[in-house]
Amino acid sequence: MSTAEGAERMQQPLAITIVSDIICPWCYIGTRRLSQALASLRDVVSPVITYHAFLLDPSIPPEGADLRDRLRRKYRVDPEAMFRRIEAAAHETGIALDFSRILRTPNTIPGHTLLRHARARSTQAALADVLFTAYFVNGEDVGDAQVLAKLAVDFGFSREEALRLVADEREHAATRDEAEAAARQGIRGVPYFTFGEQVAFSGAQPLDVFTRAIAQGVTGQVP
Repeated sequence: MSTAEGAERMQQPLAITIVSDIICPWCYIGTRRLSQALASLRDVVSPVITYHAFLLDPSIPPEGADLRDRLRRKYRVDPEAMFRRIEAAAHETGIALDFSRILRTPNTIPGHTLLRHARARSTQAALADVLFTAYFVNGEDVGDAQVLAKLAVDFGFSREEALRLVADEREHAATRDEAEAAARQGIRGVPYFTFGEQVAFSGAQPLDVFTRAIAQGVTGQVP
């Protein structure tokens, strides 16, 4: 038996669910840390990752809102200090997050709708990462139908299908239902991670927390 075959046989499947929002920087940081932890355990775990929608602000209009005005109203402080703190955490995680490029908060229901349909295409995790990068690194408007269609074509969608999905109010309603289901389960903050049936936590925890959670999810024991 080759080394590769032996490593494959040693891998244990692990279902990982992620509840997140596309405009949540801590979700981006948390999922990147999860990816780093999984990379360090690639010989022992075979993850099956599923994303579920969460809406940080369901009141955002379809055209989006000014990011800084929205945060000033919500927190009653200048958001720039908060941006610097988040950017520092992102840079430590290998993400070139740049709030100077982000002017608006998009409505994320269309993006979540694409992510929901990406599950059946086995491209959901990759599309989620691209949406995060498009918004937080490139400053793209991921609430815009044309931007979403451009991004989706590399992940199992035709441009026409993507445009149809992001404009379909029935699809939007299904996405809202998914986000509301997460809230009914008691999830109030994101990212929220579940590892098998063994462990769950919220927040962009340190890398070692993800590593322990993965090991516990696979073995059922605290490492």
